[in-house]
Amino acid sequence: MSISLDIANANVKTATKPSLVGMDRDDLMAALEELGLPEKQRKMRVSQLWNWLYVNGVSDFDQMTNIAKGLRQELADKFDLSRPEIVSEQVSTDGTRKWLFRFKDPMQPNMPPVDVETVYIPEEDRGTLCVSSQVGCTLTCTFCHTGTQKLVRNLTAGEIVSQILMARERLGDYPGGERPTDGIVPRAGIRSVTNVVMMGMGEPLYNYDNVKKAMLLMSDGEGISLSRRRITLSTSGVVPFIPKIGEETGVMLAISLHAVNDELRNELVPINKKWPLEELLEACRNYPGLSNAKRITFEYVMLKDVNDSVQDAKKLVRMLDGIPAKINLIPFNPWPGSQYECSSWAQIEKFADIVNMAGYASPVRTPRGRDIFAACGQLKSETERMSKKERDALAS
Repeated sequence: MSISLDIANANVKTATKPSLVGMDRDDLMAALEELGLPEKQRKMRVSQLWNWLYVNGVSDFDQMTNIAKGLRQELADKFDLSRPEIVSEQVSTDGTRKWLFRFKDPMQPNMPPVDVETVYIPEEDRGTLCVSSQVGCTLTCTFCHTGTQKLVRNLTAGEIVSQILMARERLGDYPGGERPTDGIVPRAGIRSVTNVVMMGMGEPLYNYDNVKKAMLLMSDGEGISLSRRRITLSTSGVVPFIPKIGEETGVMLAISLHAVNDELRNELVPINKKWPLEELLEACRNYPGLSNAKRITFEYVMLKDVNDSVQDAKKLVRMLDGIPAKINLIPFNPWPGSQYECSSWAQIEKFADIVNMAGYASPVRTPRGRDIFAACGQLKSETERMSKKERDALAS
């Protein structure tokens, strides 16, 4: 089901100025200094701006009623609050919601816009937002639809955070907001967006600085205020950055694993050729704060006659021995042109039983949003766009 977006896009403007969205306190302080605001006023104004941006989610300077009109106008003349355009909004029969967001780079107005997909997965007691970090992807994992789309560019911290702000606005999370009547949202008294997973388009650790900054903004207790235990970064195995992201953000870690030997993982997850399983698992064992209360999630997509044998299950539990872990078994979600099939439900249950008997929690992820291509591994923007090389040439 598609939603009419006339109202949603009514406030979308063509941005030609840097956006305040995605700025941290130091950035906001510098922005106010640039306006010539006296130093003794800046701290108070930063606090006000922070509240309007990340607590109230405003998209118009005129809504900032405790800031003087003159300063509001100066801010509006110099900076931007525009949200991405919603190209489409689809709601699955199971309540999953998918947005196609269109971003225009405010600092490069001559560049064409880019599109990314963001998915909301609601349950009665929580709502998880699957956020993208790149437009396209470089990893070419053979079971993943996103991997068939070339990398166009990294998303900025502001564009990553904007996906959360837009979702919260559409889901009635802000003061005075109204929850949608279609789809599903958590029960009354629970925020619509309670969890964020960096599992959308792209490899988050290949956009390290922007992803780190965005996650620190998400987890700030005076802003978006998501617990770091409710923010999960999923990586295919960019080993050098795994301990670094743990030290600098404290978020939960998920590993896109999918194989129990290097030969198969080289095929399924080609980054394994650069950082093989031994190096990846060593980085996991040394992840900062790792404990039974803070376990790593290992994601394992179930591919028929590829990685789903009893022998694979037994090797998996031996391989992860000593790592506080949860093993998330993911039924393969088909997409046009894929060479794989999903394992049978009987085989998935047999696999899960072995993992459970070894003492690992191994929930089987219920496929959500398959009918709107919003399920794990299905995200891909269908619009044509320039390659990264072409965009770099245009920008130079």
